[in-house]
Amino acid sequence: MIAPRLRVAIVTETYPPEVNGVAMTLGRIVAALLQRGHVVQLLRPRQFDEVSAPEQVDLEQVLFRGMPIPTYPELRVGFPSRGRLLKLWKQKRPDIVHVVTEGPLGWSAVNAAHALHLPVSSSFHTNFQSYSRYYGMGWFRTLIEGYLRRLHNRTLATMVPTRAMMQDLQALAFDHVTLLSRGVETRQFSADKRSQGLRERWGVGADDLVIMNVGRLAKEKNIGVVVAAFKAIAHRLPTARLVFVGDGPERKQLKENCPIAIYAGVQQGEALAMHYASADVFLFPSLTETFGNVVPEALASGLAVVSYDRAAARELITTELNGVAVPGNAEIDFIEAALSLALNRQRQSTIRKNAAASVAHLHWDAIYDRFVEVLSDVIQLHGQQHAGAASIKSLDLVESGCRLD
Repeated sequence: MIAPRLRVAIVTETYPPEVNGVAMTLGRIVAALLQRGHVVQLLRPRQFDEVSAPEQVDLEQVLFRGMPIPTYPELRVGFPSRGRLLKLWKQKRPDIVHVVTEGPLGWSAVNAAHALHLPVSSSFHTNFQSYSRYYGMGWFRTLIEGYLRRLHNRTLATMVPTRAMMQDLQALAFDHVTLLSRGVETRQFSADKRSQGLRERWGVGADDLVIMNVGRLAKEKNIGVVVAAFKAIAHRLPTARLVFVGDGPERKQLKENCPIAIYAGVQQGEALAMHYASADVFLFPSLTETFGNVVPEALASGLAVVSYDRAAARELITTELNGVAVPGNAEIDFIEAALSLALNRQRQSTIRKNAAASVAHLHWDAIYDRFVEVLSDVIQLHGQQHAGAASIKSLDLVESGCRLD
């Protein structure tokens, strides 16, 4: 059955060309909505040095004032804007409002949608409550959890990328939690993109081991464990090299702690695919991810992935078949797993041969269709709730002796 054409208002604090998992996922979803004939109103903070949003058919971008996010200055959080949102949606009413991020702009969007009796859905992309312990604010976790729960429980669906995250949020009394997984672009990420020329620029030979990490260089990514694991590996394999792809506030400290690593900076598109495929082992020790798009990207690129057994790794990795999922959260266990894999080239080869095939089924088309399905379900449920409320109100009026004509 062909889904009806929807007018979707999407509220977010991040969007391409910003480089992060949320922006990447949302960019793909918006593009797919437009390709399927839906109309999108994208509401977001103005990005740095942005004068106006680019024009695109069936995509209306509305920019808001914002300020840099503490510890994440390359992104901006939108200011509260309930009045402006009310005006916009009164003039052109969307079929549904979808809130991607939970800042003041997202909270304002939920308030405005409720005031106008619009259906609202949301996404849970980032474990902000888990970030607090990495910045010396563990005491703040309960307050953040409470804020997130209040916001999401005012929506009729909260989309999360893994079954484990569904269970975690349900245990914290989040309502209406539903699964929306992530895909991987296998036409972009492939072992065929391996480049000996790039490896030579890194100073490694054809048989030398390259360890890689891709992502933001920040405390919440547990990036120090990558350095510790690499140092253990390099002690046994002196020709091994470590490559970081990405940037962030910890780059300076990392360079001091591990000056022999290669810091490739942010890479995108085919350059990113080539970097992935030119490595051998991928280390991903983050404990704060709701998913971790880099895990399926690394698998699709034919890498042997070592990750803690959570988020995407729990969904996608079977230890010894296509990677290593490390139980628990102990650093020593991760380091030992990485060292064991690095020293066993036959084991690496077997895992790498299976890696790409293990994520070949993760088509983005199925993710897009599921997203529209959830939106349609929310619209239907919202209509049923309001029809029921109207019936109760009518009954109360009749019982009180009021006529409805």
